[in-house]
Amino acid sequence: MPGATPQKIIIDTDPGIDDAMAVHQAFADPRLEVIGLTTIFGNVTATRATRNALHLAEMAGHPAVIAGGAPVPLRRAPEPAADFVHGPEGFGSLPAPAPDRSADPRSAARYLCESCAAAPGEIIICAVGPLTNLAAALAHDPSIASHARRVVVMGGSAARHGNVTDCAEANIWNDPDAADLVFAADWDVTMVGLDVTEKTRCNPQDFATLAARSPDIGGFLQAATEFYFDFHEAKLGERVCFMHDPSAILAITDPHLFGFETMPISVICDGSEIGRTVTGGEGRRDVSVAMRVDSQAARARFMEVVAAADDHVAARQRNGNAQDTMTGG
Repeated sequence: MPGATPQKIIIDTDPGIDDAMAVHQAFADPRLEVIGLTTIFGNVTATRATRNALHLAEMAGHPAVIAGGAPVPLRRAPEPAADFVHGPEGFGSLPAPAPDRSADPRSAARYLCESCAAAPGEIIICAVGPLTNLAAALAHDPSIASHARRVVVMGGSAARHGNVTDCAEANIWNDPDAADLVFAADWDVTMVGLDVTEKTRCNPQDFATLAARSPDIGGFLQAATEFYFDFHEAKLGERVCFMHDPSAILAITDPHLFGFETMPISVICDGSEIGRTVTGGEGRRDVSVAMRVDSQAARARFMEVVAAADDHVAARQRNGNAQDTMTGG
């Protein structure tokens, strides 16, 4: 897409180690204009998610708006945060960040609705956490379904497969009611689930390479992912990690790396299979579901983009300094 207008996106996120990977990937990709991050409970509490999102944007010198979102699911008690996967503060063993920036006063739902209404047909919402904020946005202003260009969801699986139960993926399982509403709504949805995200893996050498190429952003990701590798090694017997959330960003920037199939998706909201995404659902529009991925190319593209992250931080600083000079700041 050289020379093309960058695609505007809002990332709905619960940072989270792989969220941090995806957010820095999006910040560093010139094909994307990240206008905002909305935050949600999941990998961490909603309060920590907002703090962590502010830290990621501040680290990258990025002007994205940060809007805090729902602290609990729509109608059920929240599950404990996944600190055994992402660490107590969300970034592995790293201490709690203390960002200087403040969040937008609007709720995530209101921010999503107002942003999409202000630029109808232009913004892709990329949701890489539980879908409570998107369901709340639909309730706040149903016209968001026509204003958003598309919704890309990292979550679920077309196969009967899960990562928190034998059949449920974490983001969907954390608020199945919200997920079902999102899949049922009258907007274009792409689901990037475990069917593809578990097929692309990174290893510690990948993050050593990123740290060498971009010492600040890459070094942060290398430090954070050590905890993530510990979790995956205990579970899989290999020191690797899945590229969950970065795959959703790649589905926007590099859709040719995936094979998609269209099918309705519904979510089981009660019982022993709660959180399971199932194909079918009467009266529902089709969802575009990523079923295949060129794993080697996906990992290479992620590496290529994030390796240049520090260069983009420096460019933003230069541009900011130039603007300050022009305005007498």
